[in-house]
Amino acid sequence: MARFKLFKSFSEKEIDNNQKIVDKILALDESMQQLSDSELQDKTNEFRQRLDQGESLDDLLPEAFATVREASDRVLGMKHYPVQLLGGIVLHNGQIAEMRTGEGKTLVETCPAYLNALTGKGVHIVTVNDYLAKRDQEWMGKIFTFLGMKVGCIVYGLTNSERKENYAADITYGTNNQFGFDYLRDNMVIYKDDMVQRGLNYSIVDEVDSILIDEARTPLIISGQGDESTDTYSQANEFIQTLEGRILDPNEDAEIDPFDREFKVEDVDFLVDQKRKTSNLTEKGTAKAEKFFDIENLSDSANLELSHYINNALKANTTMHKDIDYVVNNGEVEIVDEFTGRIMQGRRFSDGLHQAIEAKEGVEVKAESKTLATITFQNYFRMYDKLSGMTGTAKTEEEEFDEIYNLDVVEIPTNKPIQRVDDVDYVYINENGKYHAIIDEINRIHPTGQPILIGTISIEASERLSQALKKAGIKHTVLNAKNHEREAAIVAEAGRLGAVTIATNMAGRGTDIMLGGNVDDMAKQRLKREGMSDELLEEVDSYAETDNEEILEARKKFRHYKDLIRPGVKEEAEKVKEAGGLYIIGSERHESRRIDNQLRGRSGRQGDPGHSRFFISLEDDLIRLNGGEQVAKFIANANFDEDEPIVSKMVSRSVEKAQTRVEANNFATRKRVLQYDDVMNKQRTIIYNERQDVLYGHDMKETIIGMIKEVIEDSVYSFTNPQVKPENWEMVALLNHLNSLGIPVTQLHFENINDYSQQDLIDYITEATLAKYEDKQAQFGSENMREVERVIMLRVIDQKWMDHIDAMDQMRKEIGVRAMGNEDPVRAYTNQGFDMYEEMTKAIQEETVRYMMNVEIRQNIQRKQVLFPQNESQPSDDGTDAVDTLNASEDNQTEGLNRAERRRLEREAKKSNVKK
Repeated sequence: MARFKLFKSFSEKEIDNNQKIVDKILALDESMQQLSDSELQDKTNEFRQRLDQGESLDDLLPEAFATVREASDRVLGMKHYPVQLLGGIVLHNGQIAEMRTGEGKTLVETCPAYLNALTGKGVHIVTVNDYLAKRDQEWMGKIFTFLGMKVGCIVYGLTNSERKENYAADITYGTNNQFGFDYLRDNMVIYKDDMVQRGLNYSIVDEVDSILIDEARTPLIISGQGDESTDTYSQANEFIQTLEGRILDPNEDAEIDPFDREFKVEDVDFLVDQKRKTSNLTEKGTAKAEKFFDIENLSDSANLELSHYINNALKANTTMHKDIDYVVNNGEVEIVDEFTGRIMQGRRFSDGLHQAIEAKEGVEVKAESKTLATITFQNYFRMYDKLSGMTGTAKTEEEEFDEIYNLDVVEIPTNKPIQRVDDVDYVYINENGKYHAIIDEINRIHPTGQPILIGTISIEASERLSQALKKAGIKHTVLNAKNHEREAAIVAEAGRLGAVTIATNMAGRGTDIMLGGNVDDMAKQRLKREGMSDELLEEVDSYAETDNEEILEARKKFRHYKDLIRPGVKEEAEKVKEAGGLYIIGSERHESRRIDNQLRGRSGRQGDPGHSRFFISLEDDLIRLNGGEQVAKFIANANFDEDEPIVSKMVSRSVEKAQTRVEANNFATRKRVLQYDDVMNKQRTIIYNERQDVLYGHDMKETIIGMIKEVIEDSVYSFTNPQVKPENWEMVALLNHLNSLGIPVTQLHFENINDYSQQDLIDYITEATLAKYEDKQAQFGSENMREVERVIMLRVIDQKWMDHIDAMDQMRKEIGVRAMGNEDPVRAYTNQGFDMYEEMTKAIQEETVRYMMNVEIRQNIQRKQVLFPQNESQPSDDGTDAVDTLNASEDNQTEGLNRAERRRLEREAKKSNVKK
């Protein structure tokens, strides 16, 4: 008897509603098949005309999806399953489609991408790396090209013009990093034509949990060359080597309070909190630092920078671990992505930590960088008019997707029932027992021919297991950040009969493990053995059109070998299925349940058989640091043999609670990062909008006049007071200040000062200044004057915004001290950030007026870029600048900053009702 459910889940209700649309799509199948290629291709123009006539995308959806389905069948020989159409509808609705591994997510995105591209506003399909972006553009792009659409791809190394051309396509593939960095760079260019993006319309994010959750803790940062690194990094590292510390017990009281009495009686130099990945000097360690660096008080404001060096050196030596957090390759410290196990190319730890690790590892300490532009992935992706995504694992982060991105998660049924068996965890008292059990399990399974994939959390664990397998005489392959360049080949072979593969943190996402092996990869290996170059091997499975005879011959040979190999692979796949399919062994539970589910999801694709089991120990970091007092007592009182698995509901519940607790902490961390960036985001939006007004050639005359009036008014009010007699006003200071700005004040007569009111002064100075402004316009010509204004505004905005970002960054580093009192650091950051933003806008106004009043045209009016990202060429200063800014010396600029500081102090005094 069928079980009746009284209440359906949100996903079930969505599936029921969308199923009616799927039925409409399938009903059109026969009529679509009867169309000729040209008739099918004409559908694109028909749909666009119908949109112009008032139909909506929802109206067109059934026919558009049916068109793509038929085109895919003709071009790729792949026809969307009904569940893939369901996933496509969910994506079009601006939701997240949770689809299991192997369900063909790459094909799913083609339908909603085509439908939304009909508007002509562009669609961005976001992947996790350049390889997948290029592969999908060439592979799925054939469908779009057949239907008359242009397809682009944004990858590393493209020129500006190439990027612009690819963004102009109807559908553009690329990575989250490339899209985000291009947005920031577009807001750094000095000419409108240098911008590459054309608006953020609709985005489909593949592996949405990886991009919008895992990577959301680290903001995108464009850096420029900062100060050269100093020897202090090496000195601080040398100092740390002289210290002794201890690791806090995970169940000790929360964070160390530097003002706590117990903190001061520690007999060690520093304390390490492994749970929070922090370390702090004790009073004893602080005294040693003061002696080592010959200073009186490390906490003195004059020693903040030195304290920063020491703290970074301490963190590098106590909480950052080689082959876990980073690797050293060819004298370079490279970051390891904790979620994928891949090297994060081009990324560096911020705030001097990377330099501290370089000093620790004895490699060259590179120059520090200065932040020029930054944004979090959360705020970048929330700018799209419509956002959607796909992944195999999203349900565990459903709350975060809803709260941060306003995205619902819809679980899509599998095309075929899942046959994989997920066994209960085997728990051991210590790591030795766990590793012995894993080797025993591999020894038991390997003779059957069943392929085994062992997932590890760190490079260190993968190499430890590899050594144990070598001793056992079991042939195997290791995939981690040290040999990530072979990732696709290793993962593709992991499903062969008798294969044993060790992979760190699910490396290989985006590449299915095929039972029996991957035909394409085996054919490539054969061509490589015959001496085919890597360049040709990259082209043999490309879908790009070419007239190159060498490439065409290589592709022909590639297809020939595939035809020879395919029958053997099919036969081997059947043997693997008989042996039980792919067996997944997890060597440790990850902090995130999603990563565990992703590992399991490598097995049992498209109805294949499979098996999975996790082997964990009570010494694993997850349990040791987050298991709580109950587990600690259990370990202390346990009387188990190390090779004996523990059967305890309490331990199993503790593992689940530990993961949930860590996930909640990580969510809080990402939310805190977003809260800080939300403050910057409001400011960034205003600045970028104002900057675009300049870039788009808007007439800035009224803006400049408004700045002149506001600067004069603010200056007069700062140096005069209606409550005191005019002869006591700070007129000398006012005249000096106005003179530094180039504002004409020579006609003011002190002997008649009593005849002036504040408004009289403002009116008189404003009239004289605007007359000077009009004289300059008459001298330059109206058209030249408008361009001069744009040149000056771009330069001033960029310089002041860059300084403001740096100041806000420094303030955020120091704001944590507020948490030691009862003040919320985010609120403090918000309030102080608002004041700093106000000061920046005032500084922009003053600097713009100063330049405008002193400007002289030399020769060609040409804009000059202020912000130069690292690794990008800087134009030479050949004397063809737009303007010559006379009298705007560093001294005058410093005086202007002092005035800004004075105004800030005056405002604070007024708030406190302090009489000046």
